[in-house]
Formats: sequence, C-alpha cells, structure tokens
Amino acid sequence: MAYPGKEVINPITGQSLRFVRTAEGTGGEVLEMISMLRAGSTEPVPHYHPRQREDFTVLEGTITVRMKGGSRTLQAGDTLHVPANTVHSMWNASDKPAVVNWQVRPAMDTEVFFETAFGLAMDGKVNAKGMPSLPQTALLADHFRHVYRIARPPYPVQRVLFAVIKPLARLMGLRPVYPKYVESGPQGT
Repeated sequence: MAYPGKEVINPITGQSLRFVRTAEGTGGEVLEMISMLRAGSTEPVPHYHPRQREDFTVLEGTITVRMKGGSRTLQAGDTLHVPANTVHSMWNASDKPAVVNWQVRPAMDTEVFFETAFGLAMDGKVNAKGMPSLPQTALLADHFRHVYRIARPPYPVQRVLFAVIKPLARLMGLRPVYPKYVESGPQGT
C-alpha cells in the first residue's frame, strides 16, 4: 500500500517515485508524487488516462513532453496540465537528472499500478525498455484500464487482443497485481 514517503524505483528506466499524498490520505481526490528521471532516459510508450487529469511542475532539470502531435521541453518552474483522455509521454532527454512534482486527479488506484509496474521491473520481469511480457501486459492493461491505457493499437483492438491473452497469462501463473509489491504501510501498519 502506498503511503507518504514510500519510494518505488524502476531500475530499467531509472525513474523513481516518492509518494507525497496518496488516495487513502486524500479521500481519493489526489495522488501526488515526486518523480526523478535519470539523465538521458528514453521516451516511454505513449499513453493516456481515460478518467484522470495530471499536473506536472518541473522542480529541477528539464523534461521533454510529447502531446497533441508535438513535443516541447519544460524547464525548472514550468508546469504542464494534461487533461483526461489526452495521449502523452514524458522523458528526460537532457544530460542531467530531472525532478518533477506530479499530481493525478482523481487518484483512483494509480498508485497500485505504479507499485506493480515498478515491482516487476525490480524483479527483472521486464524487457530492456522496461515493458513486461505481452501476457503480463495484457493482465495489467485490463485490470488498470480505468487509469492507464497505451495509445496503440486502438483501444477496441487491445480489448480483443487482451481477452485472448489473459487466460494464457493466468495459466502461466501471472496476476494483474502482486501482494508483495503492494505492501502494507510503514512498519507493517
């Protein structure tokens, strides 16, 4: 379970998240994180959030954002609002680390998605680009479809594809969420 101060790290992408405010602490209104992106990180998969909006404030360094058919660089002090259902990606193309304040509204169970995805990366269950296997991705994408969707292939195609793959993924022993990644609060509280 995410709690203020908990940090998750993706050793493949070099991104870390430290939870500042969580769904539980805000009555589900906001998830706030501090994200550190290593220098020279690669562009993640373009994605969108069907029911959530995001607000970013660059605290240190620079980040590159691709959104609405173009890209731009944000520097320390710059802010960005990403409306719900807007395809985007964000990365650090510079030669210095970047730190971003990141807020997601409403919080929903986005923190569980991050704990799971980063936990898989910590356990080496992702490829060189930080992506889980197709069967694992099918389970994650279906379970968290209300908070996170990849932009391609089109969502109806994803639904059909993942419906076919999910039974195989379950036979392989995979799950959409793993208890060991979504641990209890500080000192087991």
